Amino acid sequence: MSLKKQVAIDAVLKAMQLCEQVQAEMVSTDAIQKVDRSPVTVADFGSQALICKAIRDAFPDDVIVAEEDAQALKENTTLLERVTDYVNRFKKETISMDTVCEWIDRGSGEVGQRFWTLDPIDGTKGFLRRDQYAIALAYIVDGVVQLGVLGCPNLPYRLGAVNAERGGLFVAARGEGTSLYTATGAFLKQVYVSEEVHRFAESVESTHGDSDAHSKIAEALGITESPVRMDSQAKYGVVARGEASLYIRLPNPAYPDYRECIWDHAAGMIVVQEAGGTVTDANGAPLNFLTGKRMHENRGIVATNGKLHKHVLNALSNR
Repeated sequence: MSLKKQVAIDAVLKAMQLCEQVQAEMVSTDAIQKVDRSPVTVADFGSQALICKAIRDAFPDDVIVAEEDAQALKENTTLLERVTDYVNRFKKETISMDTVCEWIDRGSGEVGQRFWTLDPIDGTKGFLRRDQYAIALAYIVDGVVQLGVLGCPNLPYRLGAVNAERGGLFVAARGEGTSLYTATGAFLKQVYVSEEVHRFAESVESTHGDSDAHSKIAEALGITESPVRMDSQAKYGVVARGEASLYIRLPNPAYPDYRECIWDHAAGMIVVQEAGGTVTDANGAPLNFLTGKRMHENRGIVATNGKLHKHVLNALSNR
Protein backbone atom coordinates (compact mmCIF):
# COMPACT_ATOMS: atom_id res chain seq x y z
CA MET A 1 0.00 0.00 0.00
CA SER A 2 1.38 3.43 -0.93
CA LEU A 3 2.21 5.90 1.83
CA LYS A 4 -0.31 8.43 0.53
CA LYS A 5 -3.08 5.84 0.61
CA GLN A 6 -2.20 4.69 4.13
CA VAL A 7 -2.01 8.24 5.49
CA ALA A 8 -5.34 9.11 3.87
CA ILE A 9 -7.05 6.00 5.25
CA ASP A 10 -5.73 6.57 8.77
CA ALA A 11 -6.70 10.25 8.73
CA VAL A 12 -10.24 9.62 7.52
CA LEU A 13 -10.76 6.79 10.02
CA LYS A 14 -9.74 9.12 12.84
CA ALA A 15 -12.04 11.85 11.51
CA MET A 16 -14.91 9.33 11.37
CA GLN A 17 -14.38 8.56 15.05
CA LEU A 18 -14.43 12.25 15.93
CA CYS A 19 -17.62 12.81 13.95
CA GLU A 20 -19.34 9.90 15.67
CA GLN A 21 -18.36 11.24 19.08
CA VAL A 22 -19.69 14.70 18.23
CA GLN A 23 -22.92 13.23 16.88
CA ALA A 24 -23.44 11.20 20.06
CA GLU A 25 -22.86 14.22 22.31
CA MET A 26 -24.31 17.00 20.14
CA VAL A 27 -25.59 20.18 21.80
CA SER A 28 -27.39 23.07 20.14
CA THR A 29 -24.34 25.34 20.11
CA ASP A 30 -22.31 22.78 18.14
CA ALA A 31 -23.70 24.05 14.81
CA ILE A 32 -23.75 27.49 13.21
CA GLN A 33 -24.88 28.89 9.88
CA LYS A 34 -22.38 30.04 7.28
CA VAL A 35 -22.79 33.10 5.07
CA ASP A 36 -24.39 30.95 2.34
CA ARG A 37 -26.91 29.72 4.98
CA SER A 38 -25.53 26.18 4.96
CA PRO A 39 -24.76 24.61 8.36
CA VAL A 40 -21.32 23.88 9.73
CA THR A 41 -20.61 21.99 12.94
CA VAL A 42 -17.96 21.18 15.52
CA ALA A 43 -17.47 17.93 13.60
CA ASP A 44 -16.75 19.71 10.28
CA PHE A 45 -13.99 21.74 11.89
CA GLY A 46 -12.59 18.88 13.98
CA SER A 47 -12.53 16.52 11.02
CA GLN A 48 -10.71 19.07 8.86
CA ALA A 49 -8.18 19.80 11.61
CA LEU A 50 -7.26 16.14 12.06
CA ILE A 51 -7.01 15.36 8.35
CA CYS A 52 -5.04 18.49 7.40
CA LYS A 53 -2.66 17.87 10.30
CA ALA A 54 -2.06 14.26 9.20
CA ILE A 55 -1.46 15.14 5.55
CA ARG A 56 0.89 18.04 6.20
CA ASP A 57 2.86 16.06 8.79
CA ALA A 58 3.44 13.26 6.28
CA PHE A 59 3.79 15.46 3.19
CA PRO A 60 4.86 18.99 4.25
CA ASP A 61 4.85 20.39 0.73
CA ASP A 62 1.44 19.06 -0.30
CA VAL A 63 -1.35 21.55 -0.99
CA ILE A 64 -4.80 20.96 0.52
CA VAL A 65 -7.96 22.57 -0.86
CA ALA A 66 -10.65 22.05 1.78
CA GLU A 67 -14.16 23.38 2.26
CA GLU A 68 -13.83 25.08 5.64
CA ASP A 69 -11.61 27.75 7.20
CA ALA A 70 -11.16 28.84 10.79
CA GLN A 71 -12.52 32.39 10.54
CA ALA A 72 -15.92 31.55 12.05
CA LEU A 73 -14.21 29.73 14.92
CA LYS A 74 -12.02 32.72 15.71
CA GLU A 75 -15.22 34.72 16.15
CA ASN A 76 -16.95 32.10 18.33
CA THR A 77 -14.92 31.09 21.37
CA THR A 78 -17.54 28.63 22.63
CA LEU A 79 -17.48 26.71 19.36
CA LEU A 80 -13.68 26.83 19.16
CA GLU A 81 -13.37 25.43 22.68
CA ARG A 82 -15.63 22.53 21.72
CA VAL A 83 -13.65 21.80 18.55
CA THR A 84 -10.37 21.93 20.46
CA ASP A 85 -11.73 19.55 23.10
CA TYR A 86 -12.64 16.95 20.48
CA VAL A 87 -9.38 17.29 18.57
CA ASN A 88 -7.42 16.87 21.81
CA ARG A 89 -9.06 13.49 22.35
CA PHE A 90 -7.01 12.23 19.40
CA LYS A 91 -3.68 13.81 20.36
CA LYS A 92 -1.15 12.70 22.97
CA GLU A 93 -0.17 16.27 23.87
CA THR A 94 -2.71 18.98 24.64
CA ILE A 95 -2.96 21.51 21.83
CA SER A 96 -4.19 25.09 21.94
CA MET A 97 -7.15 26.71 20.22
CA ASP A 98 -4.75 28.70 18.04
CA THR A 99 -3.11 25.47 16.91
CA VAL A 100 -6.47 23.97 15.96
CA CYS A 101 -7.21 27.03 13.83
CA GLU A 102 -3.81 26.74 12.18
CA TRP A 103 -4.44 23.09 11.33
CA ILE A 104 -7.84 23.90 9.84
CA ASP A 105 -6.37 26.70 7.73
CA ARG A 106 -3.83 24.31 6.24
CA GLY A 107 -6.75 23.52 3.96
CA SER A 108 -6.74 27.00 2.40
CA GLY A 109 -4.58 26.06 -0.59
CA GLU A 110 -5.36 26.66 -4.24
CA VAL A 111 -5.98 24.25 -7.09
CA GLY A 112 -2.80 23.41 -8.97
CA GLN A 113 -0.80 20.60 -10.58
CA ARG A 114 -0.88 18.39 -7.46
CA PHE A 115 -3.23 18.84 -4.52
CA TRP A 116 -5.58 17.19 -2.07
CA THR A 117 -9.21 18.22 -1.83
CA LEU A 118 -11.25 17.62 1.30
CA ASP A 119 -14.83 17.86 2.42
CA PRO A 120 -14.57 17.20 6.17
CA ILE A 121 -18.29 16.47 6.34
CA ASP A 122 -20.15 16.15 3.06
CA GLY A 123 -23.85 16.21 3.91
CA THR A 124 -23.85 18.28 7.09
CA LYS A 125 -27.65 18.34 7.11
CA GLY A 126 -27.62 14.54 7.03
CA PHE A 127 -25.14 14.57 9.90
CA LEU A 128 -27.45 16.82 11.92
CA ARG A 129 -30.38 14.45 11.23
CA ARG A 130 -28.18 11.50 12.27
CA ASP A 131 -28.56 10.21 8.74
CA GLN A 132 -26.04 9.82 5.91
CA TYR A 133 -22.91 11.92 5.61
CA ALA A 134 -19.37 11.33 4.37
CA ILE A 135 -15.80 12.42 4.96
CA ALA A 136 -14.38 12.82 1.45
CA LEU A 137 -10.67 13.10 0.66
CA ALA A 138 -9.05 12.93 -2.77
CA TYR A 139 -5.59 13.42 -4.26
CA ILE A 140 -5.42 14.98 -7.73
CA VAL A 141 -2.49 15.17 -10.16
CA ASP A 142 -2.73 17.16 -13.41
CA GLY A 143 -6.51 17.21 -13.07
CA VAL A 144 -6.81 13.42 -12.69
CA VAL A 145 -8.00 12.00 -9.38
CA GLN A 146 -5.41 9.42 -8.31
CA LEU A 147 -6.76 8.49 -4.89
CA GLY A 148 -10.12 8.77 -3.18
CA VAL A 149 -11.10 7.88 0.38
CA LEU A 150 -14.76 8.09 1.33
CA GLY A 151 -15.68 7.54 4.97
CA CYS A 152 -19.37 6.79 5.52
CA PRO A 153 -19.98 6.32 9.28
CA ASN A 154 -23.74 5.72 9.07
CA LEU A 155 -23.97 3.71 5.84
CA PRO A 156 -25.32 0.18 6.48
CA TYR A 157 -23.29 -2.70 5.09
CA ARG A 158 -26.37 -3.51 3.01
CA LEU A 159 -29.23 -1.11 2.28
CA GLY A 160 -32.56 -2.24 3.68
CA ALA A 161 -31.11 -5.01 5.82
CA VAL A 162 -32.55 -5.27 9.34
CA ASN A 163 -30.02 -4.50 12.08
CA ALA A 164 -27.21 -4.28 9.53
CA GLU A 165 -23.80 -3.18 10.75
CA ARG A 166 -22.99 0.40 9.86
CA GLY A 167 -19.92 2.37 8.95
CA GLY A 168 -17.40 1.82 6.23
CA LEU A 169 -14.61 3.27 4.19
CA PHE A 170 -14.44 3.19 0.38
CA VAL A 171 -10.86 3.43 -0.89
CA ALA A 172 -9.99 3.77 -4.58
CA ALA A 173 -6.57 4.25 -6.17
CA ARG A 174 -6.14 4.76 -9.91
CA GLY A 175 -5.69 1.36 -11.56
CA GLU A 176 -6.15 -0.60 -8.32
CA GLY A 177 -9.92 -0.93 -8.00
CA THR A 178 -12.20 0.07 -5.13
CA SER A 179 -12.01 -1.58 -1.72
CA LEU A 180 -14.40 -1.45 1.21
CA TYR A 181 -13.02 -1.33 4.75
CA THR A 182 -14.77 -1.48 8.11
CA ALA A 183 -14.94 1.57 10.36
CA THR A 184 -12.00 0.11 12.28
CA GLY A 185 -9.85 -0.13 9.16
CA ALA A 186 -10.15 -3.86 8.45
CA PHE A 187 -10.36 -4.84 4.78
CA LEU A 188 -13.78 -6.24 3.86
CA LYS A 189 -13.84 -6.77 0.11
CA GLN A 190 -13.40 -5.35 -3.36
CA VAL A 191 -16.58 -3.76 -4.64
CA TYR A 192 -17.98 -3.60 -8.16
CA VAL A 193 -20.87 -1.90 -9.89
CA SER A 194 -23.88 -3.98 -10.88
CA GLU A 195 -24.83 -4.35 -14.54
CA GLU A 196 -28.49 -4.69 -13.58
CA VAL A 197 -30.81 -1.75 -14.15
CA HIS A 198 -32.78 -1.47 -10.95
CA ARG A 199 -32.79 1.93 -9.21
CA PHE A 200 -31.11 5.31 -9.11
CA ALA A 201 -29.73 7.47 -6.32
CA GLU A 202 -30.33 11.15 -5.73
CA SER A 203 -30.03 13.75 -2.98
CA VAL A 204 -32.49 14.12 -0.13
CA GLU A 205 -32.40 17.90 -0.42
CA SER A 206 -34.69 19.11 -3.20
CA THR A 207 -32.51 22.17 -3.82
CA HIS A 208 -29.57 19.91 -4.70
CA GLY A 209 -31.00 18.81 -8.02
CA ASP A 210 -33.92 18.57 -10.41
CA SER A 211 -35.90 15.65 -8.97
CA ASP A 212 -38.61 15.85 -11.66
CA ALA A 213 -36.00 15.50 -14.40
CA HIS A 214 -34.29 12.68 -12.49
CA SER A 215 -37.58 10.75 -12.34
CA LYS A 216 -38.22 11.25 -16.06
CA ILE A 217 -34.75 9.95 -16.92
CA ALA A 218 -35.33 6.90 -14.74
CA GLU A 219 -38.68 6.30 -16.43
CA ALA A 220 -37.06 6.55 -19.87
CA LEU A 221 -34.56 3.89 -18.78
CA GLY A 222 -37.28 1.57 -17.53
CA ILE A 223 -36.36 1.97 -13.86
CA THR A 224 -39.44 1.36 -11.73
CA GLU A 225 -38.01 1.00 -8.23
CA SER A 226 -38.15 3.97 -5.86
CA PRO A 227 -34.92 5.95 -5.79
CA VAL A 228 -32.31 5.73 -3.06
CA ARG A 229 -32.40 9.17 -1.47
CA MET A 230 -29.52 10.09 0.79
CA ASP A 231 -27.22 12.96 1.61
CA SER A 232 -23.54 13.16 0.68
CA GLN A 233 -21.14 11.23 -1.52
CA ALA A 234 -22.37 8.05 0.15
CA LYS A 235 -24.46 7.85 -3.04
CA TYR A 236 -21.28 7.21 -5.02
CA GLY A 237 -20.50 4.37 -2.62
CA VAL A 238 -23.94 2.86 -3.15
CA VAL A 239 -23.39 2.89 -6.93
CA ALA A 240 -19.87 1.48 -6.54
CA ARG A 241 -21.05 -1.53 -4.56
CA GLY A 242 -23.93 -2.26 -6.92
CA GLU A 243 -26.94 -1.12 -4.90
CA ALA A 244 -27.92 1.56 -7.42
CA SER A 245 -27.36 1.70 -11.16
CA LEU A 246 -26.85 5.42 -11.38
CA TYR A 247 -26.64 8.67 -9.47
CA ILE A 248 -27.98 11.77 -11.20
CA ARG A 249 -27.53 15.35 -10.04
CA LEU A 250 -28.91 17.85 -12.53
CA PRO A 251 -28.96 21.55 -11.65
CA ASN A 252 -32.09 22.75 -9.90
CA PRO A 253 -34.06 24.91 -12.39
CA ALA A 254 -34.13 27.65 -9.75
CA TYR A 255 -30.31 27.79 -9.87
CA PRO A 256 -29.40 27.11 -13.53
CA ASP A 257 -25.92 28.62 -13.22
CA TYR A 258 -24.91 26.54 -10.20
CA ARG A 259 -21.57 24.77 -10.55
CA GLU A 260 -20.43 21.93 -8.31
CA CYS A 261 -17.55 22.17 -5.82
CA ILE A 262 -14.58 19.90 -6.46
CA TRP A 263 -14.58 18.43 -2.93
CA ASP A 264 -18.19 17.30 -3.39
CA HIS A 265 -17.31 14.85 -6.18
CA ALA A 266 -13.59 14.06 -6.53
CA ALA A 267 -13.42 11.17 -4.05
CA GLY A 268 -16.79 9.75 -5.05
CA MET A 269 -15.92 9.87 -8.74
CA ILE A 270 -12.85 7.64 -8.47
CA VAL A 271 -14.68 5.28 -6.10
CA VAL A 272 -17.25 4.63 -8.85
CA GLN A 273 -14.74 4.58 -11.71
CA GLU A 274 -12.44 2.05 -10.05
CA ALA A 275 -15.46 -0.15 -9.26
CA GLY A 276 -16.16 -0.34 -13.00
CA GLY A 277 -18.50 2.62 -13.43
CA THR A 278 -18.45 5.85 -15.42
CA VAL A 279 -18.74 9.44 -14.21
CA THR A 280 -19.19 12.54 -16.39
CA ASP A 281 -21.18 15.73 -16.34
CA ALA A 282 -24.67 15.89 -17.85
CA ASN A 283 -23.20 16.58 -21.30
CA GLY A 284 -20.89 13.57 -21.18
CA ALA A 285 -17.76 15.62 -20.53
CA PRO A 286 -15.13 14.51 -17.99
CA LEU A 287 -15.20 16.38 -14.68
CA ASN A 288 -12.61 19.15 -14.75
CA PHE A 289 -10.90 19.68 -11.39
CA LEU A 290 -8.52 22.39 -12.61
CA THR A 291 -10.88 25.36 -12.95
CA GLY A 292 -10.77 26.33 -9.28
CA LYS A 293 -12.81 25.28 -6.28
CA ARG A 294 -15.86 24.97 -8.51
CA MET A 295 -16.08 22.97 -11.72
CA HIS A 296 -16.93 25.91 -13.96
CA GLU A 297 -16.75 23.89 -17.19
CA ASN A 298 -19.16 21.17 -16.03
CA ARG A 299 -22.91 21.15 -15.58
CA GLY A 300 -24.56 18.43 -13.52
CA ILE A 301 -23.27 14.99 -12.58
CA VAL A 302 -24.02 11.54 -14.01
CA ALA A 303 -22.48 8.49 -12.32
CA THR A 304 -23.50 5.07 -13.64
CA ASN A 305 -22.54 1.41 -13.75
CA GLY A 306 -20.97 2.17 -17.15
CA LYS A 307 -23.39 0.02 -19.12
CA LEU A 308 -26.15 2.59 -18.69
CA HIS A 309 -24.10 5.69 -19.30
CA LYS A 310 -24.74 6.36 -22.97
CA HIS A 311 -28.43 5.63 -22.46
CA VAL A 312 -28.62 8.21 -19.66
CA LEU A 313 -26.84 10.81 -21.79
CA ASN A 314 -29.16 10.08 -24.73
CA ALA A 315 -32.19 10.47 -22.48
CA LEU A 316 -30.80 13.77 -21.22
CA SER A 317 -30.21 15.10 -24.73
CA ASN A 318 -33.72 14.11 -25.83
CA ARG A 319 -35.67 15.63 -22.97
